[in-house]
Amino acid sequence: MSDDSQDALRSITRKPGLQIWTINNMKMVPVPVKAFGNFFEGDCYIVLYVSTASADIHYWIGRLSSQDEQGAAAIFVTQLDEHLGGSPVQYREVQGYESARFRSYFKNERLKMSIRGRQGLCSVPVVCVQVEVAWSSFNTGDIFLLDMGKAIVQWNGPHSNRREKLKVRGETTIMLDVALILAVMLITLWTLLLFFLSVSEDSGNLVVQEVAIQPLTQDLLRSSDCYILDQGGSSVMVWKGKQASQAERREALNRAVGFIKAKKYPPNTTVEVMTEGGESAMFKHLFKSWKDKGQTKGLGTTYSTGKIAKVDQTRFNTMELHARPQLAAHHRMVDDASGDVKVWRIENLELAEVNPRSYGQFYGGDCYLVLYTYQRAGQQRYILYMWQGRRATKDEITACAYQAVNLDNKYNGAPVQVRVVMGKEPQHFLAIFKGKMIIYEGGTSRSGVDTPEPPIRLFQVRGTTEFNTKATEVPGRASSLNSNDVFLLKTDRLCYLWYGKGCSGDERVMGRAISDVLSKHSKQVVMEGQEPAEFWVALGGKAPYASDKRLQREEPLHSPRLFECSNQTGRFRMTEVDDFAQDDLDEEDVMLLDSWQEIFLWVGNFANQKETKEAWNSAQEYLRMHPAGRDPDTPIIFIKQGHEPLTFTGWFNAWDPLKWSVSPAASPRPPWEALESRRLINQLNAARSRRY
Repeated sequence: MSDDSQDALRSITRKPGLQIWTINNMKMVPVPVKAFGNFFEGDCYIVLYVSTASADIHYWIGRLSSQDEQGAAAIFVTQLDEHLGGSPVQYREVQGYESARFRSYFKNERLKMSIRGRQGLCSVPVVCVQVEVAWSSFNTGDIFLLDMGKAIVQWNGPHSNRREKLKVRGETTIMLDVALILAVMLITLWTLLLFFLSVSEDSGNLVVQEVAIQPLTQDLLRSSDCYILDQGGSSVMVWKGKQASQAERREALNRAVGFIKAKKYPPNTTVEVMTEGGESAMFKHLFKSWKDKGQTKGLGTTYSTGKIAKVDQTRFNTMELHARPQLAAHHRMVDDASGDVKVWRIENLELAEVNPRSYGQFYGGDCYLVLYTYQRAGQQRYILYMWQGRRATKDEITACAYQAVNLDNKYNGAPVQVRVVMGKEPQHFLAIFKGKMIIYEGGTSRSGVDTPEPPIRLFQVRGTTEFNTKATEVPGRASSLNSNDVFLLKTDRLCYLWYGKGCSGDERVMGRAISDVLSKHSKQVVMEGQEPAEFWVALGGKAPYASDKRLQREEPLHSPRLFECSNQTGRFRMTEVDDFAQDDLDEEDVMLLDSWQEIFLWVGNFANQKETKEAWNSAQEYLRMHPAGRDPDTPIIFIKQGHEPLTFTGWFNAWDPLKWSVSPAASPRPPWEALESRRLINQLNAARSRRY
């Protein structure tokens, strides 16, 4: 390392913010702050972004930069990474194909590239690149500025959106000296994961072999090796194990570029290089499970294991939900569940009110609508849950969706609509029923249907408080038991409370409470290992059951991701928004927020019906194709602008509830209403004809 390079590294500060260098005469030269956002295509740049929790290094390659400059930049990136302890994530950025993360650093400046003179043609909003002054440079979806020196002409494409026009008004006042044009960079929502490769050295030779396709799990990564994760050529990620050889770690970036050439991928393919323990949120998001060292959950309780890999559940104070929106988002709780509840059951394809004394009891052969009303900021808010039993008919599921449309219209489109698949109930839904929710595997609670009561019924109880507890019917046999939980065995004369060795005192209390709802017969407590003979007889005899690990582990923590869903350019695109904030929610588009446990579809007041439908379909495809093997029944929550619950707003910093004025008449209709209402009506009429 030269003395100049050492001086450059010594000048680096670890304060949060941006630091940028350009490569000049094979040296790192600092870029003045006032020039941040200006990138010349004949140069290479190194961009260091330091936050309070991490650091990222970006290596930007100009289109006309020399091979020597590119090589020098790569060396400096490696030296900078080592100087910072190997913790930063490294990103290779190619001109015109910059990542969303890179562009997010310049939200307050204009990201300007290919600056060549005073006259030029420019299209704004995010990234500006000069193009030829010719009609062939125009398109109907963008806004262009023609800088003629003393005057600037703005040309609005007929399909350009309202937000672009507002942004350009501010841009034109400061573009008197430079000509620019927008290069709209769209990052696909996801791509099919094709390869996950291990990279190791054997007698000085590089050995690459495929490890897995999907689902990816964290235990596939070994500290002694490096890995290449190839997302079908759209991006390449390199993971460096802490115990990998020094030579292998130093060559990680070069080997990623070599891999791209060997696969004949485009030279602008995105590259990320990270060290074990410093993984990017995107990398973690591709794995089914991920746990950082010392990771905490809830309000700061660390993960701990007991005799049977028990994961303790954390209590939290619901009074803090409004004061701490991020807490509401993580726990999926809009409030303390003390609002008003009304429940309907689909009966003869119509709505039938459920007796409040039966609230919380759900049958697998039925579908239900649950309307929850609560107060927030002096206004009434609504959540409409559509609970679908596993054994409900297609006609009933169709009728449930149709009746949800009717209820939504009754409240002027204000309810947040949540489809709930049996067994996948979100925590707030459980909390509504105060820890006394019971799910019957089959059957119905419809009037006039005489279903004989089985001789025995076995229920598994999970939960520690009234906010997270439910009892689910399981097959009535010994193999259904699990040492980590409480089970209720209901017979024709008494109810057994079976306490597994791994269950906690809180779980036992909730088991006792729910047994009083389930059965009016006498209760008998049975400790695991001390069961009476009658207990085993009722279950058909003893049999092996889970006793060494928990069947349902704590869900992994993943960072939320936001995507813009738009067809403004004439083609439906989904673009990830990095480092997102409320201002990134475009009123003319649909936004997809993935919090891992839930998928939110936020629909702006001016979004069109076609992109709303496309976003709905893409959300389902996103779950189905995710390389981590995501659950396809993950709740998809439809939210309209101005009616956002805390479980959504909590993922955003400094949410302003007064940012938009709510106009119900302008609010778009949900996809199952807007584009499928006619199909639902036809199906409903056909079902009625079959019945009568």
